[in-house]
Order: sequence, then structure tokens, then C-alpha cells
Amino acid sequence: MGKKILLEHVDVPGIQTLEVYRKMGGYQAVEKALKSMNPDEVVEEVKKSGLRGRGGAGFPTGMKWSFLDKKSDKPRYLVCNADESEPGTFKDRYLMQRIPHMLIEGMICSSFALGARTSYIYVRGEMMYVIRILEKAIAEAYAAGLLGKNILGSDYSLDLYVQPGGGAYICGEETALLESLEGKRGNPRNKPPFPAVWGLYGCPTVVNNVETIADVPWIINHGGDAYAAIGIGKSTGTKLISACGNIKKPGVYEIELGVPVEEFIYSDEYCGGITEGRKLKAVVAGGSSVPILPADLILTTANNEKRLMTYESLSDGGFVSGTMLGSGGFIVFDDRQCIVRNLWNFSRFYHHESCGQCSPCREGTGWMEKVLHRIEHGHGKMSDIDLLVDVAKKIEGKTICPLGEAAAWPVASAIRHFRAEFEEHVRNPDSCLKKHLHREAALAH
Repeated sequence: MGKKILLEHVDVPGIQTLEVYRKMGGYQAVEKALKSMNPDEVVEEVKKSGLRGRGGAGFPTGMKWSFLDKKSDKPRYLVCNADESEPGTFKDRYLMQRIPHMLIEGMICSSFALGARTSYIYVRGEMMYVIRILEKAIAEAYAAGLLGKNILGSDYSLDLYVQPGGGAYICGEETALLESLEGKRGNPRNKPPFPAVWGLYGCPTVVNNVETIADVPWIINHGGDAYAAIGIGKSTGTKLISACGNIKKPGVYEIELGVPVEEFIYSDEYCGGITEGRKLKAVVAGGSSVPILPADLILTTANNEKRLMTYESLSDGGFVSGTMLGSGGFIVFDDRQCIVRNLWNFSRFYHHESCGQCSPCREGTGWMEKVLHRIEHGHGKMSDIDLLVDVAKKIEGKTICPLGEAAAWPVASAIRHFRAEFEEHVRNPDSCLKKHLHREAALAH
């Protein structure tokens, strides 16, 4: 079994409560940080740990913290991005639901490091059950003197609030999230200025993912070097993976970064292999916005080395033969799955979730959905395949936020690796439709 940092105590009865969480060593990091460390020392430990943002971008967390404008006399804010909306990703809600005090402890330690006196957890609006769990845990923390004025007798004070989102995927983008938190329409902002300089209410702000913040207490307790010793190279520590699709054991797994992809898919410790003994066809490794890879490329790199669950190994080969670790939304397709149909579903999602601010995204996502609908439902032309590639190119890199890339990359990669399947839909539409009906009937049973 690999090292467990976040999920070690997740199955302990009553771990949602403050009493049990503290019995398992909870809030020791708060005591250590507030009583024997200064904010800069906490930041330095996070830098040494090599912790990278677990929301998808993988940017070094300590470096992001160091960008915070220290010359400004304005208040500073820490905002936790819990607007988990990426299709295929569900690890943050699992963590908040099962062990909420870990996130709260991470918020206190991180806010102390940043000099924030007010912090927010922005939770996807559909997850009201998670919001209630967090609010209950926050109330326990206030009652125990772990939040509010002079925490644990120190001169540090912090108020922590939970804010429900409006159920928009776009609010997972940090500047759109800040706009929404301010009560405005959740449209992404142009950058620069970056949130570290001009964030919430025009003040210096750091936005971090749930998993990123939850890692901080362990780093304070054990040291940045101990965290950096886990994993491989620049991919340090552990990572939560949301595994789903055609696997025997879907769920949330905590892996040490560096586990071979093949081991993750087929070992009984993790996914347990493909359902019904079918063959692996393809994998979306980091949530629906990353490039899809066929079985041969997800298991081995372009250099014929074993593909590892790390930021570097998964991206080896660029977007020609690689992908991204992203948010860790690991979607597995067996040999019965239709790539065209799944891509059409992804494109419908991105068209629906585009905020409409940028013309390439607003119009391009609509075009891709329409053309994929046409191909999937037997009305496609061979020229439609190249049209999809062309539209994807016209979106990529031409929008304010990454939603454009999120919509374009799956289309470009699916056609790159599975073009024959798209051509088959055009040449033999009746045969493809019959296969869909047969597949859906089989799955229904």
C-alpha cells in the first residue's frame, strides 16, 4: 500500500466530528504554526515540499503564495476553490464530505501563512449536503477557539465562511470564481492583473484547490522535505484520483505520484482492471478537458517507457502522444465505447457551460456540438471531420480563460487518435447506430 496523507483516517468512525478528528492528531499543525512558526516559515516549508496545485494546473503552490502583494496595505484573502465541476472529477467533494476538518485545518494554516484574516470556501451550488457538513464543522471549530479571535491564545484571528456557487462550470476558473464571490456574473477577468495583486474586492488574494489546501497540515507537521521525498522528481507527494468508467473498482484513490498507469488500472489495490474482462480502448487521464489517449499511448510513452502517474510522464510527447494529469479525473473506456458519442457528450457540456464572453468559445463550442451531433446521428460528411479540427484550432489560445482549450483539446485529440472511427460513422451511419442500440441494451441489463 502506498503512503496515505489525506485518506489515512477517512474510514475512522466519527472522523467528521472535531472530537474524533483531534484524537487522530487533527489541528496539531495549527498549534505548531501559530505557536512556533512565523508566516514566512510556513511558506518556506510549502515551497520545499514541491506541492503543486491539485486543481488541474499543477503550478507550484509555494511560488504562487510568494506572489502575493506584500507591499499593499489592503486586506489579504485566501479563497478555497471547491467548485468541483470537471466531468469525471469527484475527489474534492469526497474529501469534504468524509473529513471536513482537514480542509478547515488547512485553511487556518494557509491563511496564517498568507496573512489573511478572512477566508472563503466557495462550494459548487449543487453540493448542498457538503455545504451543510462544512458549516457544521466550522461551527465546531469556532466553539473550540480554532477560528475567530485570538486562535488558541495567539494574536492571530481568522473568520472562515462557506459560499455556495451558482452551479456554473466557468466559476471553477479562479477569476470567474472571484467575480461570483463578489456577487457579480461569473465571467473570467483579463489577466494581468493577477489575483495575487488584484483579487477579491480588489485586494491581494490566493485561490487554491481543496486538495492543495488539505495537504498543508501534513507538510507543517512533518516538514516540506518529508513531503518532497514522496513521489518522483517534480511530482512530489500524493494525489487523489477520481477513477470511473469501465473499471471494476471505481472510486477515489490516493496514490504516490509515480505509480505506473498500468498498475493503477489493473492492480487490485486500485481500479482492479477492466469490467467483464474487456480490452482497454482509451483513457481520459485528468478530467474531460485533457486530451484522450488510446490504450497503447496511455500505458507507454513515445519513448516506449512505462507511462507513470506524474505531471511529467503523462505530458511526455506533448499533445501529439501525451496528455495531462489535470484534476485527476481518470475516465476509462473499454472496447465497446464509442469515442464519437463520448466526445459529443463532452462538447455538449462545454457549449452549455461557456459564459459567452469570448466569441471563439461562444461560437466555436456551438459549432463543435452541432457537427458532432450530425456525425453521431448519421448525417455527417467527411469534410466535417476536418471542420472540427479547424474549429478547435480557432478556439485554442484565443480566449480569456482556459475553457476554450478545455473544449478544443478533447476534439483535436479524439480525431488525432481515432480518426478511423469518425470516418466509419460517416461511411456506415446505420451500422454505428445499430451498435449504439445494442450497447445500450447490453448496459441496461
